[in-house]
Amino acid sequence: MTNSFTRRGFMQSAAAVAAVTHLPPGVAAESKAAVAPTPAAPPQQVALNINDKTHQLSLEPRVTLLDALREYAGLTGSKKGCDRGQCGACTVLVNGRRINSCLTLAIAHEGDTITTIEGVAHGDHLAPIQAAFLEHDAFQCGYCTPGQICSAIACIDELRAGTASAVSPDVRVEPALSDDEIRERMSGNLCRCGAYPNIVIAIRSIAATPA
Repeated sequence: MTNSFTRRGFMQSAAAVAAVTHLPPGVAAESKAAVAPTPAAPPQQVALNINDKTHQLSLEPRVTLLDALREYAGLTGSKKGCDRGQCGACTVLVNGRRINSCLTLAIAHEGDTITTIEGVAHGDHLAPIQAAFLEHDAFQCGYCTPGQICSAIACIDELRAGTASAVSPDVRVEPALSDDEIRERMSGNLCRCGAYPNIVIAIRSIAATPA
């Protein structure tokens, strides 16, 4: 095989490096200014309705909902896993629908109804899905469990409402309660401990009962 690295190529690369590293002072200063970090925007007052309580927060506009919950509202139940919307540990309910709170800005949810894991229980009484997770041993380390439970609530609501999923054989017909339906609807929530079989059992036990 012929070596593609030639003397001409080396000289051209060396010349390019030399040209960049020996810029005139004025040009170098302009280059540094061009890559200077964007200054933080001034904080804004944001009112978030979280678990039926209004939180008045002073937030920089780029603060995510997850960081607002954890760092500003003191609600640390929602976990930061990947911070990229891939693991589901940060799942919360907004107006009854589940979202990854790490992928949305807090300021975008002023006026919405936000429910975190802290707002799922009914006072001192666990919600049925929480009790089912305990009964069926649907967690191990528990790190993903807050997101799993919030997502499970939405999953059950979807099943009861007859909303089709990607595995529903006919979108015109109310989907049957099945393990495949539950797995598909919960596929955005990862469990590194591998508690998936018991998570499915717990959700199925609640979804099979009347609302």
